[in-house]
Amino acid sequence: MLLNHMPLDSRHKARSSMRLPLNHYSFDKNVDYHYDQFPPTSLDYERLFVPMGDARAALARYDQTLLGLHNSEFLVSPLRSQEAVVSSRMEGTISTIDEVLRYEADSDDDVGPTDVRPTTLEVALYAAALKRSQRSVEDGYPISEHLIRSAHKTLLGFGRGATKNPGEYKSEQNYVGDDARREVYFTPISPEQLPPSMENLVAFINGNTLPHLLGVAISHVEFEALHPFNDGNGRIGRMLITLSLWNKGLISKPHFYISAFFEERKAEYIERMRQVSASGDWTGWCEFFLEAIAEQAERNLTTAKSITDLYEEMKPVFRETLNSQWSTFAQDFIFKNPVFRNNRFTTRGGIPKPTAVRLSRALVDAGLLIEIEAASGRRAALYAFEPLIRLIRT
Repeated sequence: MLLNHMPLDSRHKARSSMRLPLNHYSFDKNVDYHYDQFPPTSLDYERLFVPMGDARAALARYDQTLLGLHNSEFLVSPLRSQEAVVSSRMEGTISTIDEVLRYEADSDDDVGPTDVRPTTLEVALYAAALKRSQRSVEDGYPISEHLIRSAHKTLLGFGRGATKNPGEYKSEQNYVGDDARREVYFTPISPEQLPPSMENLVAFINGNTLPHLLGVAISHVEFEALHPFNDGNGRIGRMLITLSLWNKGLISKPHFYISAFFEERKAEYIERMRQVSASGDWTGWCEFFLEAIAEQAERNLTTAKSITDLYEEMKPVFRETLNSQWSTFAQDFIFKNPVFRNNRFTTRGGIPKPTAVRLSRALVDAGLLIEIEAASGRRAALYAFEPLIRLIRT
């Protein structure tokens, strides 16, 4: 596992919770936060013109795909779970899409989840925070400090995160570096200067006059440089990219996920952000960010097409297998919930309960659903739609 430039809030946190005392770490490569340099006073627009056009075009193609769906939620829901896994993995929280989907299925069950690994809980909480924030934006709420802190409170609401001041800004200095090498690479803004800086950042997010993609790029690097929380900064920061793209009208709904690109280019991602403070290279960061948007939009588009192609392929299969007026309802439910307990299907699928019981059994008998856990006591059987899970498994 690559640990170079790993944020300390994934390997070690604020000073009080670092694995070793601060004097055990080298600061030879450290860069301090860029005080009084936000927002940048100039960018090399000539250098950014072509990358910005490429990013915008790729983003528009992805957005048009979502707009063309009769029910985008069956596409968005599995992509959101995939993003939660990848974004959390960047911070050292390892889980799988299968574990997260199973946790989500059990969270809706009356009995509740059992034997959940702490890392799976953390990833599921990220998915919940992302979903809740997306709904807030869709309901017309602005990107605000309240929204950011509320998302953080959800993210760290249970498990290990509950001891790390969920929803509260840091009160002690935190650092970014490599715990294994005992090196600190970056010192974020001091806690004393954080409140006015967060206020400035939110004002910039909502009111800057830069080309929209550049505004989103600069907002992201500034949030990461502020590092306002004791833990979870990376996940909240990447969540804000999605919300900001929607806020600026670059996507029609707040559903665009970028973490896979950043994970693959993680060392460069961290170093590009670090160079903003080290050398004032805002343009280099923006260029990298635009490349990320363009490439990830194409990847998201490929995944979206794969899911929609599977959906269309399954239409006659579901129709012939179920031989029911409810076949489309059943298919939509399963695509939105590729892992589910049977009681949820029979109570929330929009299908009369006796019919739903018959349909789920028919789908299992036909091999379209895999029974991964038999019914036992109060707990209903657990099913998985493997063809869809294969497309989003990371």
